[in-house]
Amino acid sequence: MASDRHDPDDSVAPDVAGDDTAALLAALRRTWQSVDPVPPALADDAIAAIASADLEVEYAMLLLVESDATGAVRGDADMLTMQFSDGETNVLVHVTPGERDTRRIDGWVDGDVAEVRLVHEGGARQAEPDGGRFSFDEVPPGIVRLRVLLASPAAAGGGVELLTPRFEL
Repeated sequence: MASDRHDPDDSVAPDVAGDDTAALLAALRRTWQSVDPVPPALADDAIAAIASADLEVEYAMLLLVESDATGAVRGDADMLTMQFSDGETNVLVHVTPGERDTRRIDGWVDGDVAEVRLVHEGGARQAEPDGGRFSFDEVPPGIVRLRVLLASPAAAGGGVELLTPRFEL
């Protein structure tokens, strides 16, 4: 008989009367809480994992490669070279002064690029990538970021989008 196997004083034994679903679920909850309790740090770890899930895209590594001291002698003091990476795909960006207080952005991606967008305060512009190379002419000064979409992931299980941190032109 099934009732002979359970000790009525055992806190793990279900106390279920008939088909009462709520009582059954409560008994199951008590049983699992005593047999396999939730790890103490699970809630905090889950919150941290969810909050940082997009950090690798949002905070892609930014390396600023400053021109050397001879740059000012050659008139290249306004040039800026930056490198962005998400650990799998690298983007090299070179910014030079353009005409009428604008900038020119030349860039190179080491992946199979499908699309490159320049996102700025006034909207977004798209460049036609050619073998990983892209450029934007007549970019007004301000805060911008690049959104690079790859045709396929650089590595198995990798992402197909690289979103750079915002930078100022």
